[in-house]
Amino acid sequence: LIPIYRHQVVPKMKLALLALLAGSAAAFAPANSASSSTALNVAEQEVGATAPLGFFDPLGYITDDEKFTRYRAVERKHGRIAMMAMAGTFVHNNKWTFDGYLSPSANLKFSDVDSGIGGLFQVPPAGLAQILVVMGFIELAWWPATQLDGDYGIRLGKVNNWEQEPAKKVRQQNAELNNGRAAMMGIAGIITQEVLTGQSLYEQASSGHWSPFGDGQGFF
Repeated sequence: LIPIYRHQVVPKMKLALLALLAGSAAAFAPANSASSSTALNVAEQEVGATAPLGFFDPLGYITDDEKFTRYRAVERKHGRIAMMAMAGTFVHNNKWTFDGYLSPSANLKFSDVDSGIGGLFQVPPAGLAQILVVMGFIELAWWPATQLDGDYGIRLGKVNNWEQEPAKKVRQQNAELNNGRAAMMGIAGIITQEVLTGQSLYEQASSGHWSPFGDGQGFF
Protein backbone atom coordinates (compact mmCIF):
# COMPACT_ATOMS: atom_id res chain seq x y z
CA LEU A 1 0.00 0.00 0.00
CA ILE A 2 2.84 2.39 0.75
CA PRO A 3 4.76 3.41 -2.36
CA ILE A 4 8.52 3.52 -2.48
CA TYR A 5 9.51 6.39 -4.68
CA ARG A 6 12.17 6.60 -7.34
CA HIS A 7 14.58 9.50 -7.73
CA GLN A 8 13.28 12.48 -9.68
CA VAL A 9 13.37 16.24 -9.23
CA VAL A 10 11.04 17.18 -6.37
CA PRO A 11 8.62 19.98 -7.34
CA LYS A 12 8.29 23.13 -5.28
CA MET A 13 5.75 22.84 -2.49
CA LYS A 14 3.32 25.56 -1.52
CA LEU A 15 3.85 27.79 1.50
CA ALA A 16 1.18 25.76 3.26
CA LEU A 17 3.66 22.91 3.55
CA LEU A 18 6.10 25.18 5.35
CA ALA A 19 3.34 26.20 7.73
CA LEU A 20 2.58 22.54 8.40
CA LEU A 21 6.28 21.85 8.99
CA ALA A 22 6.57 24.78 11.37
CA GLY A 23 3.58 23.50 13.29
CA SER A 24 5.26 20.14 13.80
CA ALA A 25 8.08 21.87 15.64
CA ALA A 26 5.75 22.31 18.60
CA ALA A 27 6.36 18.67 19.40
CA PHE A 28 9.92 19.43 20.46
CA ALA A 29 9.48 22.08 23.11
CA PRO A 30 7.37 20.16 25.61
CA ALA A 31 9.08 16.83 25.06
CA ASN A 32 11.71 16.98 27.82
CA SER A 33 10.92 19.11 30.78
CA ALA A 34 12.31 20.49 33.99
CA SER A 35 10.22 23.22 35.57
CA SER A 36 7.61 21.76 37.89
CA SER A 37 5.32 22.89 40.68
CA THR A 38 5.19 19.37 42.07
CA ALA A 39 7.77 16.66 42.61
CA LEU A 40 7.87 14.62 39.41
CA ASN A 41 8.50 10.89 39.49
CA VAL A 42 12.28 10.41 39.51
CA ALA A 43 12.16 7.07 37.67
CA GLU A 44 10.20 8.62 34.79
CA GLN A 45 12.62 11.54 34.54
CA GLU A 46 15.61 9.21 34.26
CA VAL A 47 14.64 8.08 30.76
CA GLY A 48 15.24 10.85 28.25
CA ALA A 49 17.19 13.14 30.58
CA THR A 50 20.56 12.70 28.89
CA ALA A 51 23.66 14.88 28.49
CA PRO A 52 24.27 17.62 27.60
CA LEU A 53 20.80 19.10 28.25
CA GLY A 54 19.57 16.70 30.92
CA PHE A 55 16.00 17.34 32.03
CA PHE A 56 15.09 20.06 29.52
CA ASP A 57 11.99 22.24 29.80
CA PRO A 58 13.01 25.86 29.14
CA LEU A 59 9.42 27.04 28.63
CA GLY A 60 8.07 25.43 31.79
CA TYR A 61 5.43 23.26 30.13
CA ILE A 62 5.56 20.47 32.70
CA THR A 63 3.72 21.09 35.95
CA ASP A 64 2.76 17.58 37.09
CA ASP A 65 3.41 13.89 36.52
CA GLU A 66 0.37 13.40 34.29
CA LYS A 67 1.46 16.09 31.85
CA PHE A 68 5.04 14.80 31.85
CA THR A 69 3.89 11.26 31.02
CA ARG A 70 1.67 12.45 28.18
CA TYR A 71 4.32 14.68 26.59
CA ARG A 72 6.92 11.94 26.87
CA ALA A 73 4.55 9.55 25.06
CA VAL A 74 3.97 12.15 22.33
CA GLU A 75 7.70 12.67 21.89
CA ARG A 76 8.33 8.93 21.74
CA LYS A 77 5.64 8.38 19.11
CA HIS A 78 6.74 11.29 16.94
CA GLY A 79 10.32 10.05 17.18
CA ARG A 80 9.35 6.58 16.01
CA ILE A 81 7.43 8.01 13.05
CA ALA A 82 10.36 10.27 12.17
CA MET A 83 12.81 7.34 12.27
CA MET A 84 10.60 5.44 9.83
CA ALA A 85 10.41 8.55 7.65
CA MET A 86 14.21 8.85 7.59
CA ALA A 87 14.56 5.17 6.70
CA GLY A 88 12.03 5.66 3.90
CA THR A 89 13.95 8.69 2.64
CA PHE A 90 17.13 6.65 2.24
CA VAL A 91 15.22 3.83 0.54
CA HIS A 92 13.41 6.14 -1.88
CA ASN A 93 16.47 8.17 -2.77
CA ASN A 94 18.41 4.99 -3.55
CA LYS A 95 15.73 4.12 -6.13
CA TRP A 96 14.67 0.91 -4.36
CA THR A 97 11.09 0.32 -5.53
CA PHE A 98 8.48 -2.40 -5.65
CA ASP A 99 7.88 -4.08 -8.96
CA GLY A 100 4.53 -3.64 -10.65
CA TYR A 101 1.80 -1.06 -10.32
CA LEU A 102 0.84 1.18 -7.46
CA SER A 103 -2.46 1.84 -9.26
CA PRO A 104 -3.28 -0.36 -12.28
CA SER A 105 -6.41 1.68 -13.04
CA ALA A 106 -4.32 4.86 -13.24
CA ASN A 107 -1.50 3.05 -15.06
CA LEU A 108 0.84 4.25 -12.29
CA LYS A 109 3.87 2.11 -11.41
CA PHE A 110 5.74 2.36 -8.14
CA SER A 111 8.77 3.43 -10.13
CA ASP A 112 6.78 6.34 -11.62
CA VAL A 113 6.37 8.07 -8.27
CA ASP A 114 8.77 10.89 -7.45
CA SER A 115 11.15 10.61 -4.55
CA GLY A 116 10.78 13.10 -1.76
CA ILE A 117 7.70 14.78 -0.37
CA GLY A 118 6.39 15.51 -3.87
CA GLY A 119 5.65 11.83 -4.41
CA LEU A 120 2.94 11.94 -1.76
CA PHE A 121 0.78 14.06 -4.03
CA GLN A 122 1.06 11.54 -6.87
CA VAL A 123 -0.57 8.72 -4.89
CA PRO A 124 -4.22 8.31 -5.97
CA PRO A 125 -6.85 9.29 -3.37
CA ALA A 126 -7.85 5.65 -2.87
CA GLY A 127 -4.24 4.80 -2.03
CA LEU A 128 -3.99 7.63 0.48
CA ALA A 129 -7.26 6.47 2.04
CA GLN A 130 -5.87 2.95 2.48
CA ILE A 131 -2.75 4.35 4.14
CA LEU A 132 -4.88 6.40 6.55
CA VAL A 133 -7.01 3.36 7.42
CA VAL A 134 -3.92 1.32 8.29
CA MET A 135 -2.51 4.19 10.32
CA GLY A 136 -5.80 4.48 12.21
CA PHE A 137 -5.83 0.75 12.96
CA ILE A 138 -2.28 0.91 14.35
CA GLU A 139 -3.03 4.06 16.35
CA LEU A 140 -6.29 2.87 17.88
CA ALA A 141 -6.08 -0.91 18.13
CA TRP A 142 -2.77 -2.63 17.37
CA TRP A 143 -0.38 -0.26 19.18
CA PRO A 144 -2.85 2.12 20.86
CA ALA A 145 -1.68 5.64 21.58
CA THR A 146 -3.52 5.47 24.90
CA GLN A 147 -0.80 3.13 26.18
CA LEU A 148 1.47 5.95 27.28
CA ASP A 149 4.50 3.87 28.28
CA GLY A 150 5.01 2.91 24.61
CA ASP A 151 6.01 -0.65 25.53
CA TYR A 152 4.02 -3.04 23.32
CA GLY A 153 5.86 -6.16 24.45
CA ILE A 154 8.15 -6.46 21.42
CA ARG A 155 11.31 -8.30 22.41
CA LEU A 156 14.24 -9.50 20.30
CA GLY A 157 15.70 -12.19 22.52
CA LYS A 158 18.82 -11.05 24.35
CA VAL A 159 18.91 -7.77 22.45
CA ASN A 160 16.33 -6.27 24.79
CA ASN A 161 15.77 -8.78 27.58
CA TRP A 162 14.82 -6.00 29.97
CA GLU A 163 13.38 -8.29 32.62
CA GLN A 164 16.77 -9.98 33.08
CA GLU A 165 18.87 -6.80 32.58
CA PRO A 166 16.95 -3.74 33.85
CA ALA A 167 19.89 -1.39 33.21
CA LYS A 168 19.72 -2.26 29.53
CA LYS A 169 16.12 -1.03 29.42
CA VAL A 170 17.06 2.51 30.49
CA ARG A 171 20.00 2.62 28.08
CA GLN A 172 17.96 1.41 25.11
CA GLN A 173 15.00 3.67 25.88
CA ASN A 174 17.37 6.62 26.04
CA ALA A 175 18.84 5.56 22.70
CA GLU A 176 15.37 5.36 21.16
CA LEU A 177 14.39 8.82 22.40
CA ASN A 178 17.64 10.42 21.28
CA ASN A 179 17.54 8.73 17.88
CA GLY A 180 13.93 9.85 17.53
CA ARG A 181 14.87 13.43 18.38
CA ALA A 182 17.62 13.38 15.77
CA ALA A 183 15.24 11.86 13.22
CA MET A 184 12.60 14.54 13.87
CA MET A 185 15.16 17.25 13.18
CA GLY A 186 16.50 15.31 10.18
CA ILE A 187 13.19 14.76 8.41
CA ALA A 188 12.13 18.36 9.13
CA GLY A 189 15.36 19.54 7.50
CA ILE A 190 14.93 17.26 4.49
CA ILE A 191 11.37 18.46 3.84
CA THR A 192 12.47 22.08 4.22
CA GLN A 193 15.38 21.72 1.81
CA GLU A 194 13.14 20.06 -0.79
CA VAL A 195 10.65 22.92 -0.55
CA LEU A 196 13.36 25.58 -0.82
CA THR A 197 15.55 24.01 -3.49
CA GLY A 198 13.26 21.68 -5.45
CA GLN A 199 15.88 18.93 -5.05
CA SER A 200 15.66 15.61 -3.26
CA LEU A 201 18.26 14.56 -0.70
CA TYR A 202 20.01 12.46 -3.34
CA GLU A 203 20.10 15.33 -5.82
CA GLN A 204 21.50 17.73 -3.25
CA ALA A 205 24.17 15.29 -2.15
CA SER A 206 25.23 14.25 -5.66
CA SER A 207 25.53 17.88 -6.82
CA GLY A 208 27.27 19.03 -3.65
CA HIS A 209 24.52 21.58 -3.17
CA TRP A 210 24.26 22.05 0.57
CA SER A 211 23.11 25.66 0.67
CA PRO A 212 19.36 26.24 0.16
CA PHE A 213 20.03 29.65 -1.39
CA GLY A 214 22.03 28.68 -4.48
CA ASP A 215 21.04 27.65 -7.98
CA GLY A 216 21.18 23.92 -7.36
CA GLN A 217 24.80 23.43 -8.38
CA GLY A 218 27.87 23.53 -6.18
CA PHE A 219 28.25 24.13 -2.46
CA PHE A 220 26.59 27.54 -2.56
